[in-house]
Amino acid sequence: MEIVNQAKMRSTEKDKVITLPKNAADMQRMKIEKLMSNPDKPVHIPDRPKSWKPKAPPEFVRDVMGSSAGAGSGEFHVYRHIRRREYNRQAYMNYEDKKQKLDDQFDAERQSNISAAEDKTAKKRAKRQRQKENRKRNAEKEEEEKVGKKRKPKVETVPEEEEEKSDKEKSDDEETEDYGPAITIKKAGT
Repeated sequence: MEIVNQAKMRSTEKDKVITLPKNAADMQRMKIEKLMSNPDKPVHIPDRPKSWKPKAPPEFVRDVMGSSAGAGSGEFHVYRHIRRREYNRQAYMNYEDKKQKLDDQFDAERQSNISAAEDKTAKKRAKRQRQKENRKRNAEKEEEEKVGKKRKPKVETVPEEEEEKSDKEKSDDEETEDYGPAITIKKAGT
């Protein structure tokens, strides 16, 4: 059995190597290594800063200067602060209004772009479907031609005398089974 001195095995301050970052990449690398050293530890992600909003105008103004008395030397500074707050509030309202208009304009433009893209996509989809159906129809026609399902038209030669048959006789001839269109060729001189 071997005796091991555990005190020597513990890491001491001397064993730790301190590295100083030389540039921004080293600083970033060190931060990532620190985060990844303990992945189970939750990381604090700060919330986005809230936008600044001015104080609402007071509902009841306490220090109202009367019309009968003259303004003292300190009243100008009070007036100046009230005026500055009011200007800031009005500037903020103008900024919010302009921001809202720009957001509405952006949303409207975005919606029109989306609808135009959908229309274009639908048109191309319909074109692809038509081409697919045409290819399928053409392939079926070629198959029929190869197999020989398509029948050749029946060709008859009829002399001129027989052409003048009555309608009754023609209707009797038409009762025969013909699969293709009948083509009549007149012979001259018979």
